[in-house]
Parts: sequence; structure tokens; C-alpha cells
Amino acid sequence: MPHWALGTGHWALSTMSLATDHPGPPPAALIRIKAVPGATRDQVVGRLGDRLKVRVAQPPEGGKANRAICELLAAELGVKARAAAIASGESSAEKVVRIEGVKAAAVEARWP
Repeated sequence: MPHWALGTGHWALSTMSLATDHPGPPPAALIRIKAVPGATRDQVVGRLGDRLKVRVAQPPEGGKANRAICELLAAELGVKARAAAIASGESSAEKVVRIEGVKAAAVEARWP
């Protein structure tokens, strides 16, 4: 099971789950992402193994693609854009996004 440090605590995602709950504060869901920047349009494609494939039109320069991914996921999950942030993998195609105010069960239900 992979582990990542976040703040002073630790959290982990199982290798089979798309999302897991982060105890907070505040409570949040952690979502594993496969990012595809420079696409023709912004789109959540769907599951790709244990990740969610997300295409964004923004290039991977200066954090533009990361911001677009956070904004897209927040909109899809019905929360404000500021509730989403890259938790790990800022310069990688494989990322973990933290979405405040959303439970992992809601993410799993949205993209079964």
C-alpha cells in the first residue's frame, strides 16, 4: 500500500481504490488521478484502473494544468474550486487530488 506524508500525519490509498477519506481537518476525499494536459477539451474520461483519467486543455506549464484539473473535479463534485488541491504529484502525470467537503464514497459513486 503506498503511503504519502501530508502535513504532520500520514495517509494512505489502497492500490484498488479510486478515492479514500482523509480525516482532516477538514474532512476530505483523496482521489488518484492520471492527468492528460494539452487535450482538446476539459473532460473526466472515467476510471483507468485505480485512477481517474482527467484530460484538460491547459498545458503543463506553471501549474496551469493542475489548476484546471482541480477546477474540473471540484465542478464535477459540486464544490467550490478552492476546495480542491494537488496533494502529491504536482509535476507528474500521476497525481493525488484532495477535495474538501466530499467523501470517498461520493467519488466512487460518481465514477464507478
